Amino acid sequence: MNKKTKNKKENLKENSNETLKKDDSDDKNKNKNTQPNNDEPNELEQELEKLRDERLRLLAEMENLRKRSEKEKIDSLRFGSMGFARDILSPCDNLSRAIASLSEKDDNHNKSQNLINGIRMVHQELMTVLEKNGIKKIEALDKKFDHNIHQAMMEIESDEVEPGTVVQELQTGYMMHERLLRPSMVGVSKKKRNKSEAE
Repeated sequence: MNKKTKNKKENLKENSNETLKKDDSDDKNKNKNTQPNNDEPNELEQELEKLRDERLRLLAEMENLRKRSEKEKIDSLRFGSMGFARDILSPCDNLSRAIASLSEKDDNHNKSQNLINGIRMVHQELMTVLEKNGIKKIEALDKKFDHNIHQAMMEIESDEVEPGTVVQELQTGYMMHERLLRPSMVGVSKKKRNKSEAE
């Protein structure tokens, strides 16, 4: 063998040894990179759980918002005319007072009777319209005083009824559906004082 061939063979051996060493080190690096890191799956699972939790919270919040919007819409439809309803109660009261003050025995009996009947019909129709729109009178007389729907204007001494009973209604109260439109202004009974207590 000549020297050139021998050198070539040695060079080839060296190159192949270097290549093998390089391949071995690359394989070791690959193995290091492909081995699972125990921390990564836990972090990913925690992140996934966090995202699921956020999603559930957002869904619940959206559902609550939808329900609240629906309730506000219904309330708006039911109670949107509350201001008008309050304003119409005063003319209704005046009609009631007019009916109460008219005497059926007047000089012009027939004319007066026709007027009285006309006012009563208007009053009845007005009350029907109010009731049709969810506005109802609060029945107060002879009921136990309830500060939620009654406004006490005076106390009246009485032994005939239990103390705290409504014995006089000064102004009728009204409810619109389940909301108070106007409280009943009432006189409430209280126990009579003995003469000895008065002194």
